Amino acid sequence: MEYTINKLAKLAGVSTRTLRYYDERSLLSPTRQTTNGYRVYGPAEVDRLQQILFFRELDIPLDEIKQILSAEGFDGQTALQSHLAALWVKRAQLDMLIRNVEKTIRTMKGETNMSDKEKFEGFLQEKVNENEKTYGEEIRAQYGDETVNQSNAKLQGMTESQYAEVERLSEEINETLKAAFAEGDPASARAQKTAALHKEWLCHFWPTYSPEAHIGVAQMYVDDPRFTAHYDKVAPGAAIFLRDAIVIFCK
Repeated sequence: MEYTINKLAKLAGVSTRTLRYYDERSLLSPTRQTTNGYRVYGPAEVDRLQQILFFRELDIPLDEIKQILSAEGFDGQTALQSHLAALWVKRAQLDMLIRNVEKTIRTMKGETNMSDKEKFEGFLQEKVNENEKTYGEEIRAQYGDETVNQSNAKLQGMTESQYAEVERLSEEINETLKAAFAEGDPASARAQKTAALHKEWLCHFWPTYSPEAHIGVAQMYVDDPRFTAHYDKVAPGAAIFLRDAIVIFCK
């Protein structure tokens, strides 16, 4: 069956402006245009739009979606299976948050008691899911499934006060790194304090610590542009500076 742009927009629950924008980005083009200029979409375009909307539901950027759909050997059925798995994870996360809110309400009414750990459930799982989506493939390739699973378990098992300490450490690392970077010497006392704070931060997640692994993480901050961008928000070049400080600290 074929659809005009208006009918497809209504069917999919998107705006005609969105469909035109997808066309401009070469993400979804109509099958043909009529002599009077109407865009017409066929079955293949309907299926492609469904895939696009699934990916968007998982917060994947349009440029990345375009690369995925245009990749040689793209398999729509395999992609749908991946979508399904991701949606089950998302549903489990929402279910956990709903249970958390419900129990919090019952606790406020005096109907039950809630431990500090229970109050934090759901939020930590969301953090794990976010980390897996963003960095999971690279981290698992470098450190193995067992190590990553143990790290995730430590994060999920944190109490609210423990997670607050992790967040405080993260802020202190950035503040100290900025001051040390301004001094310009990765071997300085302030730079080495930054490296020590970073080790303390890592130990909240890692099942075991080793200097070699610490150096490996620091090198990943330089090699992976996503990590580099995170630390270079402190100051351009801060990721390399932190790597150098950690190498000195570990050796």
